Amino acid sequence: MAFYTLVLCVDEKSQSQALDRTRPLLPMRPGQVERRTHDYLRHGTVSLFAALDASTGKVIGRCHQRHRAVEFRKFLDTIEGEVPSDLDVHLIVDNYATHKTARIRNWLAKRPRFHLHCTPTSASWLNLVERWFALLTEKQLRRGVHQSSGELEAAIYRYLDVTNEAPKPFVWTKTADQILANVARFCQRTLDT
Repeated sequence: MAFYTLVLCVDEKSQSQALDRTRPLLPMRPGQVERRTHDYLRHGTVSLFAALDASTGKVIGRCHQRHRAVEFRKFLDTIEGEVPSDLDVHLIVDNYATHKTARIRNWLAKRPRFHLHCTPTSASWLNLVERWFALLTEKQLRRGVHQSSGELEAAIYRYLDVTNEAPKPFVWTKTADQILANVARFCQRTLDT
């Protein structure tokens, strides 16, 4: 029986592209931004499954070629293997159909310590792992040149290692009232135009 709880924010970053620019990036100079060509060569894609520990910031991640229920199920096995068996595990996921298939429901039914919680439709931004995906893209993938899907996977795993060397949890800095007031202002500006 589990006595402690672990909250993992889980999602997939599907079809990250291994891109190679047709010309090298041109370096920045004082007063000039970095320049790059608009065209590229595509060398395949990779789907990353990630689980962010909400309390510590540590990330469990695995790359797969596709992002179906089969791969999600394999990722759940990975999570199960890396999480201590005395913990109740709460998985925060979006409403993607892959998370609700019979294969996943059967897996969860056999593991009562695992609990699935879905964010509302179109609200996957509430899931903290999305913020980690944004950092991965910004710091590792966007400017990267990858001549194969294997190189892209290696870059993703390097970033996972860097994250887990000194993990830091994400902390909401605004109250719910401040966020809702901001949304209300946005809606009002949208309606006024």
